[in-house]
Amino acid sequence: MLSGSRLAPVLLAAAFTCALAQHAPPWTEDCRNSTYPPSGSTYRGPVPWYTINLDLPPYKRWHKLMADKAPMLKIIVNSLKNVANAFVPSGKLVQMVDKKLPGLLGNLPEPYEEEMKGIADVTEIPLGEIISFNIFYELFTMCTSIITEDKEGHLLHGRNMDFGVFLGWNTNNNTWVVTEELKPLTVNLDFQRNNKTVFKATSFAGYVGMLTGFKPGLFSLSLNERFSMDGGYMGVLEWIFGKKDATWIGFITRSVLENGTSYEEAKNILTKTKILAPAYFILGGNRSGEGCVITRARKDSLDVYELDPKHGKWYVVQTNYDRWKNPFFLDDRRKPTKTCLNRTTQEKLSFATIYDVLSTKPVLNKLTVFTTLMDVTKGHYETYLRDCPDPCIGW
Repeated sequence: MLSGSRLAPVLLAAAFTCALAQHAPPWTEDCRNSTYPPSGSTYRGPVPWYTINLDLPPYKRWHKLMADKAPMLKIIVNSLKNVANAFVPSGKLVQMVDKKLPGLLGNLPEPYEEEMKGIADVTEIPLGEIISFNIFYELFTMCTSIITEDKEGHLLHGRNMDFGVFLGWNTNNNTWVVTEELKPLTVNLDFQRNNKTVFKATSFAGYVGMLTGFKPGLFSLSLNERFSMDGGYMGVLEWIFGKKDATWIGFITRSVLENGTSYEEAKNILTKTKILAPAYFILGGNRSGEGCVITRARKDSLDVYELDPKHGKWYVVQTNYDRWKNPFFLDDRRKPTKTCLNRTTQEKLSFATIYDVLSTKPVLNKLTVFTTLMDVTKGHYETYLRDCPDPCIGW
């Protein structure tokens, strides 16, 4: 059994070796075309829809969904336990999560704590493990998000959700274990009040925060992880030790989707609210110029990069690196995304061409769980499960 201090480097080396072995192409491929409607080897299948009734008590909102998805959630929770036990072989870390994590964190914001209690009871998974599933996003995510504006001022928002880096590599089929286990947990959610849609989102069953979604007619939102030394670990520790003036990252995005009334209001909240983990908020509106990437430290905003079509900025692209810095050389998804958008041209923007961009390796990679396409103005929302057959980079 490898110790925790040695496990991550070994996983990194394994992934790097895998990537090097896949000679053609090593990091990129020519921009894809004609991949939409989705089909073929990069398409795993559609994502099911569930309705979340906000008129129900929080404890009951997720019961139907979780009754369906409990077996799949138990599988991924066990995988996370295996990762924890690899770092702390005594099993004490898992015991602490099961028995002490709820007490250590204290009262979480409502309605989220009550919703998680309902999920724990329906699935018969300890509450501590449900809570840990709801906070591990801040630690293991890599994503690509795009907002584009065509010549008529029409906005489109696309994103690849990449998840599971260093959470176990399956050498039998060259996949990340947790990435594959998240695919059957991926769901589209229609949050309703008084039988009317409040917002729509794509998430993982058991996770009550939101990472991707839109409010029809108003705005779209996706969240990408931002790496920083002052990261989510520090935010969680501060929360445990009683400093609770910041908002959990998945909770702020859900709150904005649920309660926001305009693009400008959403931008103001996402720019100014203290958050537990650094992040990139990619926000789109319903009018020309309403699209931006908000680069966040935990306590303040570092940069707001906005569409400016009158001066040739007809798209914004965000992966997991500050736009003023070079990406990690093994993980440059930014350049191929921009290259493919430039080849597409502003005149040919559509769900089909955005999907082509998000299907081009390494924008599509072994970590990609799903691709979402959002058209706020027309109210169109589509999500597809993805595969990246070899040759394909490990992230």
